[in-house]
Amino acid sequence: MKTPIRVAVTGGAGQIGYSLLFRLASGEAFGPDQPVILQILEIPQAIGALRGVVMELEDCAFPLLQDIVATDDTNTAFRDANWALLVGGKPRGPGMERADVIKDNAPIFVAQGRAINDYAADDVRVLVVANPCNTNALIALNSAPDLPAERWMAMTRLDENRARSLIAQRAGVPVTAVSQLAVWGNHSPTMFPDFEHARVNGDPATDVIGDRAWLETDFLKTVQQRGKAVIDARGKSSAASAANAVINHLQSMTGGDAETWFSGALCSSGNPYGVPDGLIYSFPLRRGADGRPQIVSGLELSAYAREKLRVSTQELEEERAAITELLK
Repeated sequence: MKTPIRVAVTGGAGQIGYSLLFRLASGEAFGPDQPVILQILEIPQAIGALRGVVMELEDCAFPLLQDIVATDDTNTAFRDANWALLVGGKPRGPGMERADVIKDNAPIFVAQGRAINDYAADDVRVLVVANPCNTNALIALNSAPDLPAERWMAMTRLDENRARSLIAQRAGVPVTAVSQLAVWGNHSPTMFPDFEHARVNGDPATDVIGDRAWLETDFLKTVQQRGKAVIDARGKSSAASAANAVINHLQSMTGGDAETWFSGALCSSGNPYGVPDGLIYSFPLRRGADGRPQIVSGLELSAYAREKLRVSTQELEEERAAITELLK
């Protein structure tokens, strides 16, 4: 049997955490022969609820689940972790602006970044899910000076999944027929789900759909505002779909082939597609031969697409400016 990998998950008693933990324990993310140890972090007020989650995990008798660590101590949660899934964060309250949410979450991600830097395994990889995930990832990254920037990512796979589903519905095909539909930019209403490079059964999605106006309006707005629409309909934010996107991201990172595109936000370096260095920015990615994500290169971007990227870049630069003092 393989050596178990340690997977740290924050916010384990929350909605996304509850939807995620059982799938991690089942082997769905890392493969049917990879044992895991779950290291679950919660705030002290939620430790009781976390104990109940642990009971359920135990009651499932997952063959691959070697151990569970449930704690409210950040250092303990990240000790020797090979993967850190930062799911927990302070949600946006009534009347709060995005800048307020960033500032409220900053101390959480400063502390978690430092703990990952000091206690995680040398090969740790980090996926930030808690919103605003791009800038939360930037805060944590800059609090972990010994960890290479390439190890940090923020999740935009849920946005990709939403976009692929909409294209599939419009084209009348299974979602598996939709490929090369990647999300650029920030996980916010400025994101750009790139329909111009998307394919449906190998053909350009723009040709298959045949309705550019729909792609630029209804499609784009639906993807960008889907999170709010779920809250309006359900009264709660996306949980099961977000957890599913985490699983999909991990599958692409650990077992994806070199040709399949997927979306993920990583630290820009070398000014790819004109994106300034140091921003956590979503790109179309492939899994490299060494297991590291690689930005798909050589794509021709239209003037329309470049303007979408510029708007999202500007927003991320503004968010970085708002946390400048934290990054010194």
